[in-house]
Amino acid sequence: MPGEDIAKLKIEKSEKIVKPRRSRKPLVIAAVVLLLLTAGGLYFGGILVPAVSVDVTTISQFYPSQSISLLNASGYIVAQRKAAVASKVTGRLVALMVEEGSKIKQGDIIARMESVDVSAVRDQVAANLNTARANLEQAKADRDNAQREHERYKRLAANGYVSRSAYEVVETRYRRAVEGVKALEAAVQAGDAALKNAEASLGYTLIRAPFDAVVLTKNADIGDIVTPIGAAANAKAAVVSIADMNSLQVEVDVSETSITTIRVGQPCDIQLDALPDMRFRGEVYAIVPTVDRSKATVLVKVRFLDKDRRMLPDMSAKVSFLQRRLGPEEMKPRLAAARSALIDRNGRTIAYLLEENRVRETPIKVGKTFGDMVEILSGLKAGDRIVVTPPKGLKNGSRIKVAER
Repeated sequence: MPGEDIAKLKIEKSEKIVKPRRSRKPLVIAAVVLLLLTAGGLYFGGILVPAVSVDVTTISQFYPSQSISLLNASGYIVAQRKAAVASKVTGRLVALMVEEGSKIKQGDIIARMESVDVSAVRDQVAANLNTARANLEQAKADRDNAQREHERYKRLAANGYVSRSAYEVVETRYRRAVEGVKALEAAVQAGDAALKNAEASLGYTLIRAPFDAVVLTKNADIGDIVTPIGAAANAKAAVVSIADMNSLQVEVDVSETSITTIRVGQPCDIQLDALPDMRFRGEVYAIVPTVDRSKATVLVKVRFLDKDRRMLPDMSAKVSFLQRRLGPEEMKPRLAAARSALIDRNGRTIAYLLEENRVRETPIKVGKTFGDMVEILSGLKAGDRIVVTPPKGLKNGSRIKVAER
């Protein structure tokens, strides 16, 4: 039977199966070689090389004036000619012709006050003056008539045709007529003066611009009581405040220990915080001969040689006092880098440009030198970061870390 044949099959336990023994030495050698190759690749690939600590700087816009600056100071734009325009008389404001920012010319009407009472007084004075002039004309006519009669009686009295007493009566009448004319002439002069005063009072109700200016603030509205004193709770003194934009200057405080380096007429470079990408030429206009003891500073006024309509009073400004005047080409910004960040290698100039945590050797073209700064013509752009004073061993592709300061 097939089942019985399978049951008779068995393995003799006395017989051993011997397997040949393999050597492990080649595997160990291969593992070591692989490890060395991996480490070498990582080393030469820069992964296992420690990062080099470096200082960096940022490529930025540089103005040539920075290299010839003797002293820097901060201050504000101040209008040298400004005014708080108010009325000379007390009254109610009935019209306001300007707003903030309005440009006005000298003599322009800014506002008008209630003037019904003043106009009535002016009309009354004008009527009185007309009456005085009419009386004067009548008195002159009487005087002329009395003069002719006086001359006739004078001839008659000389020839004995009239008595002396009759002549004296006519002479007295003539003299009274002459004095009457003088009195009425004085009355007319007084009337003229009164009319001018009334017209001046009426003119005070018109608030006019004292000079060419721009309205800075509006301090009163239609219906407000305006008075030159402003004692009442609801009264306003100034209607508007104005400034002459052509009189703008920068006022800066300079330390008294540095004031000897500044002179009137000295060229300056002015930067406004509101216009950071622009520079304006200026010069020292005045050095105020007074020291602020609390700050140990002297006030210096710098006038603009270049104007911009965007300049406004009270803008903050920085002033650089220069060794010499700048040429037109020196007013433009240059792209520049610190001289210590540039390396001469094989006749070309290079810099190490940061790219994440590595550096790339970058050839650049340089221009003029301004003190410690060198003009960059090509190869770098504003905002790029490069290594300052590259350490020995730094090369293209090196891993770096920025030194903390």
